[in-house]
Amino acid sequence: MAAWSSLALLVLGPAWASAEEPASASAAAAAPAPAPEARSASGLPLPRYVSLKADRVNLRAGPGTEYPTSWVYRRAGLPLEVTKEFEGWREVRDADGASGWVLQSFLSGRRTALVTPWDVKPGTPAPQVPIRYSDSDKSRSVVVVEAGVIANIHYCDGTWCSVSVDRYRGYMRQKLLWGVYPNETVK
Repeated sequence: MAAWSSLALLVLGPAWASAEEPASASAAAAAPAPAPEARSASGLPLPRYVSLKADRVNLRAGPGTEYPTSWVYRRAGLPLEVTKEFEGWREVRDADGASGWVLQSFLSGRRTALVTPWDVKPGTPAPQVPIRYSDSDKSRSVVVVEAGVIANIHYCDGTWCSVSVDRYRGYMRQKLLWGVYPNETVK
């Protein structure tokens, strides 16, 4: 991390999940799902975004501990999309399109998002994305972050989201975030 001015220009690297075991997901980022409409047995909408509570969470091939672990997430706060529910288990999908089952107690309703994860390419520097002072493309940058960084979502109006990364807070266009649906409002 480096700060260069009182405007707090900062480049934060990806805070990505790391794997202990390879997943069967494609390397390409999955397209965003439609806005949530269905209700689940829990009464919450499906699909919906959540985040990880812990720094170590197993993604399993099925809804139970008897199913093999196909991936290990290593980053609390990582956004995931819940697509199905079965008792205390949630079928989730990550930004790379990998899907599997996670115990519900490891998930939080706290909203986070990955900054342009589709721009992260192995072997090349991650693109830099500004977080703006206000909800305008003409607004000055508060900070610059790398694609793949996890941002905390405070609210979204369908076009812009108020986000924070580390101690920096500002605005990003909603379409630059994986963890919020297009045109979704988050309060």
